[in-house]
Order: sequence, then C-alpha cells, then structure tokens
Amino acid sequence: MLACRGIRGATTVAENTDAAIYEATRELLAQMIDANDLVQANVAAVWFTATPDLDAAFPAAAARQLGWTSTALMDAVEIPVPGSLERCIRILVLYNTEKAQEEIVNVYLHGTEALRLGGLQPT
Repeated sequence: MLACRGIRGATTVAENTDAAIYEATRELLAQMIDANDLVQANVAAVWFTATPDLDAAFPAAAARQLGWTSTALMDAVEIPVPGSLERCIRILVLYNTEKAQEEIVNVYLHGTEALRLGGLQPT
C-alpha cells in the first residue's frame, strides 16, 4: 500500500557562508537519497530548516542545484531554543512509498546524532 512517509535528516555547518550551507545540504540530501533509494518523482515535498545563526543562503537552493526543479521545497528558521545545536540544518522529506515506517532510514551527520534521541537538552 502506498503511503506518505517522513524521512528526517540533520547536519551542522562549519560556517555561515552560502558555500558551506549548500555543500552541507547537498551532502545530507544525497545521503538521504542513497539510504532510502529515493526517486524524485515520488517526493511530495521537502521542508528545510536552519538555525537562526545560518542566514547566508537558503538550504532548499541546494536541492535545486541537484536538479530538484519541480519538487515543492520550503525553508524555515528553527525555534531558537536555549542550549540547542548551533549551525544546524534539518530536512524533512515527505515521500510516497510502499515501505513501512520501520524501513525508513533517517540520516544524522556531523554531530547531530543526538537529535535521534528526541532532541538536545540544554546543558
């Protein structure tokens, strides 16, 4: 049965530059594609968020650079929770698939692995 599944991913960026944001976003999106055998035609939409300290570029533009020109993309700013991860980009891909939710592979890179546990707590 075909269902729309959410596929999550996150990464951090070394600096607030357009080149760093694009590179990190392309790397994360490519790993999400590979890990889940994504076919662009089955992508319903992609939501990108960035922490407030990343304002040099739109992460969604990296998906356009990869050829996703017909896919619905949206950028937003993360809520600035005290103690949360800095320079972080998150991606939520809404994907039409026959895979069960348990078969979905979420991808966390460059220090974002703690987000898998439900988020970072202030220290």
